[in-house]
Amino acid sequence: MKYVIKNGSVVFKDGVKKCDILVEDGKIAKIGENLPADCEVMDAEGLHVFPGLIDMHVHLREPGYEGKEDIESGSKAAVAGGFTQICCMPNTNPVCDNAVVTTYIKYRAEKVNLCKVHPIGSITKGENGEELAEIGKMAEAGAVAISDDGRSVMDSKIMRLAMEYANDFNLKCLAHCEDANLVDGGVVNEGLNSTITGLKGSLRAAEDIMIAREIALSESLDIPVHICHVSTYSGIELIRSAKARGVKVTAESCPHYFWLTDDVIRDFDTNTKVNPPIREERDRQAVEEALKDGTLDCIVTDHAPHSKKDKQVEYSLAAFGISGIETSFSLSYTKLVKDGELTLPELAERMSGAPARILNLEGGEIKEGGVADLTIADLAAKYVIDGEKFISKGKNTPFNGTEVYGKIAYTIVDGEVKYSAE
Repeated sequence: MKYVIKNGSVVFKDGVKKCDILVEDGKIAKIGENLPADCEVMDAEGLHVFPGLIDMHVHLREPGYEGKEDIESGSKAAVAGGFTQICCMPNTNPVCDNAVVTTYIKYRAEKVNLCKVHPIGSITKGENGEELAEIGKMAEAGAVAISDDGRSVMDSKIMRLAMEYANDFNLKCLAHCEDANLVDGGVVNEGLNSTITGLKGSLRAAEDIMIAREIALSESLDIPVHICHVSTYSGIELIRSAKARGVKVTAESCPHYFWLTDDVIRDFDTNTKVNPPIREERDRQAVEEALKDGTLDCIVTDHAPHSKKDKQVEYSLAAFGISGIETSFSLSYTKLVKDGELTLPELAERMSGAPARILNLEGGEIKEGGVADLTIADLAAKYVIDGEKFISKGKNTPFNGTEVYGKIAYTIVDGEVKYSAE
């Protein structure tokens, strides 16, 4: 397959330039101005061409919870959201704690043939925190990282062993940071709004304590660690300080943490229930600032689709999670670039470059000879988010009615158009 993407504003690592891209055999063959069009032409006039977006934190639910999502529906939603690669967490049924489940996920993704799906294996068997999973075998089967996401590994010795063992296979531990004993059944941020609503609160210290432990292990062992879905200003300060002294720590956050505050829980809308909880304005501002200065390396979705029956119950009984893979780009562009201080290359770094680098994935930038994973967006296009129109089975979003900018026009994977808004 050979074609030229013409007239697009291409987002490079060092700036934005209007130029053409020749795609041939799944690769970027040439980049330049006014490339000869001796083949098919894709006109990107008025559009921006980004390196293919990478979401390193999603929940595809398959195997076991296909009523909420499956690999096909999740992949369709991903390419509609501009994502060319996604990494799926292991809290399936059975848990992805062995080579068999890892291989199954890879097989299903190849059959679906939309975006690239990379399994993340669990740190411990059954995500029970008691015994290491088959890390080496999962690595051989295609796992790109390990995590017990949804739970912290409470035993520090096991976490140490996991980091050491995973490092032998060039894998990183992605740490869900939450002291389960301190959370003690909390469902929202502990503060004024938990008091007003009567909902049980979760202290921000529960997150910060575990962030501090992972940093301490990383520093002591000189082994990288990645902190998932950071939501607190104080946790960000721990990460910023650690990075300043050379600790090999990376971190991520999600659009709901830089858009929302826990004022949203006052309506008892269960679509606002997420783990860790949405916190206060000081935390929201800190997440936004940390994405600007690079303390937080990545924007992820923590895409957590649920059926309506999982959410249409009283708040304390509702499932945690937001369906976010179709709205992440527009929410991030609108808040951080259009209305904020991030540049387009910085947005591309947070949503593509850094995830590729952290997980050793192909892609993450636009360059000659590189893989033709591209996301083409109309940044001027405005729309209103409506969860009922999501391709994902999960319609659970707190952003219904939110006006945003930046619609995905095309998602290209290995040179093939996998999504077109036309």
